Amino acid sequence: MSNKPVVVYGASGYTGRLICEYLREYNVPFTAAGRDEDRLTESMDKNVAGIETADYEVVQVEHDVASLTELFRGSKVVLNTVGPFIKFGDAVVEACLNAGAHYSDTNGEQDWMIHCDEAFHQQYADAGLLLAPGIAQMYTTGEIAAQIALETPGLDTLDIAVFWGGSPTIASTRTILVNAAGGDAFYLEQNQYVPFDPAQGLVPLVVPGQHELAQSLPWGGTSHPVWFKRDPRVANCKAQGGVFNAALMNNVPVIVAQALEATKDMSPEERADALDAVAAQVMNSMPPRENPRVNKSLDSVHASGPLGRSHVVIHGNSNYKQTGLLQAYAAYSLLQQPPRRVGLASGCQAFGHRELEGVLRTFGLISEPIVTVHR
Repeated sequence: MSNKPVVVYGASGYTGRLICEYLREYNVPFTAAGRDEDRLTESMDKNVAGIETADYEVVQVEHDVASLTELFRGSKVVLNTVGPFIKFGDAVVEACLNAGAHYSDTNGEQDWMIHCDEAFHQQYADAGLLLAPGIAQMYTTGEIAAQIALETPGLDTLDIAVFWGGSPTIASTRTILVNAAGGDAFYLEQNQYVPFDPAQGLVPLVVPGQHELAQSLPWGGTSHPVWFKRDPRVANCKAQGGVFNAALMNNVPVIVAQALEATKDMSPEERADALDAVAAQVMNSMPPRENPRVNKSLDSVHASGPLGRSHVVIHGNSNYKQTGLLQAYAAYSLLQQPPRRVGLASGCQAFGHRELEGVLRTFGLISEPIVTVHR
């Protein structure tokens, strides 16, 4: 059983380390948990700034419901970074429910989001617990922009663009391939899920702040259509995303197509192993700590309705630091007060979009949103 109020599961990974770093800054005691105690200890000692002043413990645990339930008992919040979540997430979500702990993760997998909604939302709601998959820069910062745009009444359509600087981590690269191999990517049209055309390829987008067109993909559909499907203000929601590196973006459809062709006749187990191997070829090392001059982020949201328009742009930096901070703040908040919504909820729905904007700005990770309204 954990002796700390917060468990970071997968703490030795790139994002897990950053979450621990920000929990230390919030003075939140935590358990750094995972399957390899030596690796966890080394990661804490060598990669978490200021760890010598943190109140934490390291715990090795097997990845099964019974073992995780036993670990989570005594903790109030579990922050999960172990993906792909569609493969590994069920055990953690079930264990949190058994232990009576709030759940949050860092995923960007739409199929996992929809699965959480269908399989676990009501159980968490009935238990008075928060189920918050996807609290991460990848889409939460974009949701902040969307929620600001929706402060203008009468808008019902969201057109969202999310861009990142730098390269994805090993886990993110694998997630891209698993998403592509795992099924459809959806957008929201008249409050119904509609699949993207799988053959559409790269879509050029006009993004604020540069003359060059940016190349985008549905990126698995993103989390936004799932979150806004429960929002009566929103009928339509479509999101595209990508990295600023055009050469890398041009390679993504090629890599995905090759991976799908090579694995089309494989069993699910064989396909998983093969996708691991492909992901390792693309990214097989831990990326360096982020440089805010290089690792920039851009979230742009056009909201529209019959008689109005709103455009919100958020420029930021250090995508993974944003994720670490958002996760740490979620735990910090949940230790002090109930979330605004129980069951499945986004970060903004659970904690407030203006509150999350303020947190990111306080730590210097985003600039003030640029808001333009026409009505």
